[in-house]
Amino acid sequence: MGDYRDAYHRSLTDPDGFWLAAAEAIDWATPPVSALDAGKAPFYRWFSGAELNTCHNALDRHVGSDRIALIYDSPITGSKATFTYRELRDEVALFAGALASLGVGKGDRVIVYMPMVPRAVVAMLACARLGAVHSVVFGGFAPKELASRVQDAKPKVIVAASCGIEPTRVVAYKPIIDEALSMTEHQPDHVVITQRPQEVAEMGARDIDWDTLVASAEPHDCVNVSATDPLYILYTSGTTGRPKGVVRDNGGHAVALAWSLKAIYDIGPGDVFWTASDVGWVVGHSYIVYAPLLVGATTLLYEGKPVGTPDAGAFWRVISEHGVKALFTAPTAFRAIKRVDPDAELLGKYDLANFQTLFLAGERLDPETYHWATEKLGVPVIDHWWQTETGWPICANLRGLEPMPIKPGSPTVPVPGYHVQILDQQGNQLPAGQEGAIAIKLPLPPGTLPTLWGDDERYVSSYLSTYDGYYLTGDGGFIDEDGYVYVMGRTDDVINVAGHRLSTGAMEAVLAAHPAVAECAVIGVHDSLKGQLPRGFVVLKAGVEVPEEVLREELVAAVRRDIGPVAAFRDVSIVAGLPKTRSGKILRKTMRGIADGRDEPVPSTIEDPAVLDALRPILRH
Repeated sequence: MGDYRDAYHRSLTDPDGFWLAAAEAIDWATPPVSALDAGKAPFYRWFSGAELNTCHNALDRHVGSDRIALIYDSPITGSKATFTYRELRDEVALFAGALASLGVGKGDRVIVYMPMVPRAVVAMLACARLGAVHSVVFGGFAPKELASRVQDAKPKVIVAASCGIEPTRVVAYKPIIDEALSMTEHQPDHVVITQRPQEVAEMGARDIDWDTLVASAEPHDCVNVSATDPLYILYTSGTTGRPKGVVRDNGGHAVALAWSLKAIYDIGPGDVFWTASDVGWVVGHSYIVYAPLLVGATTLLYEGKPVGTPDAGAFWRVISEHGVKALFTAPTAFRAIKRVDPDAELLGKYDLANFQTLFLAGERLDPETYHWATEKLGVPVIDHWWQTETGWPICANLRGLEPMPIKPGSPTVPVPGYHVQILDQQGNQLPAGQEGAIAIKLPLPPGTLPTLWGDDERYVSSYLSTYDGYYLTGDGGFIDEDGYVYVMGRTDDVINVAGHRLSTGAMEAVLAAHPAVAECAVIGVHDSLKGQLPRGFVVLKAGVEVPEEVLREELVAAVRRDIGPVAAFRDVSIVAGLPKTRSGKILRKTMRGIADGRDEPVPSTIEDPAVLDALRPILRH
């Protein structure tokens, strides 16, 4: 595919030429005549005036190949299935007709609240087929989190399953949905339920059984939309209040993902690509559902865990059985495997002859995990870095364009389209080796967020206001003399728990709502398995007397209720006070450093050093 440096240079100096060439990989109803529309900067748009349908590009244009589109492998239920492109297209077209019969059309929103089953993919693609906007909500999220997304997206229909299945329990979804809708002003017209035998949902007046609905439906053709029309909304970690709905458009998304799968992951037609994530996260949207199908590859949908379904050889079994060429997952998965099977003895049971590359992202790849995976698998282990907001990698080792030497600790170089710079607090570009804020010079490339759902002002204030002309990633780091980027950690209050970005601010709001709590702080601390875990610190109101263990249980239960089990919040301490600056800001970064074992100096702005000194032994515990 050519030389990286030439491609990167052209993407920045001639974005129109670069991305129009990439757009030739997409079928257009109305082809683009230009790529970048900078007319309303900083609200840049890509391929204005062009029209397409994303579902057509993902399914219909591949139906003549007889290739497998989707493999479903569910050790958690003992189920397996395969779908050719024609079979998947037919299921999607039928469900699109079913949604249309409920009044869903172009621009309407549909919330998808489902586990890792083929119908989750069908629902997403059916929305795309109609020009409707899907918003997938991770099935493990609590009623309050689901409610906030319903209220913001205002869906016409919710598509759900009766339950999700964990190794040790069944999670009933319908009660969560009912409770969430009891909290919202907005009410969807219908809730479509796929009944799973492990937990059959009780149906209400507006609830419709999936099978009953499609039995009378007619297949629906693809509806062309503008390239700049939204394909989906995906909510990401905000602080308290209204969630941040990242918008993804149709045209830029299709072009960027098709280009990225070949250039970054070296995956093309017929290759089996396995992304071990969940459709509720951006990784699942981009690299389980859309990118593999856009290029005519085979995608693998896995309903299971890296360990325990049934053992720490689960990943090796899937790779071997299905001829997986490349696996993309989070470092957490490999830390879990390493913990249970440190010598990778189970690997010897399987033939991984087709396996070529392991891609890891979603959190920092620690050197120990990198070296273990490299040694045991004998294939390149590729760290890469991106965000929900960008939708595809910012920095990577581009295996299909020009594979580069691997430097452990670095996701390698900026991907074409991303003008990555390291800035100081004044917005000046820093020289090689100096650490600062990682920012991306505007415009962002196609496929990234053009705005937040219904809130241009918040888009600007959240991402574009710190440095004029730049998108602020929220991460700090540096670039070395060879142009390799090093991402050192978040600069805001978002932590990364097993690849899931979660707001400590939202957790603090839950703790602060307890009647015994005067003030609180939640920090992310290093964890060898999950990358980071939240730790809570609460100061009691004067005169309150409550057993610490009782309060701890109540606070953990509250976070589990309002944020969800995915937060993995279990550790909370009652403390006499929290260290603050003289202006009243809690010194969370200093607390984080001490908890992670660093010798943090006392900041010059601290109000009372004795408070921090008293807290040090608790933080280090």
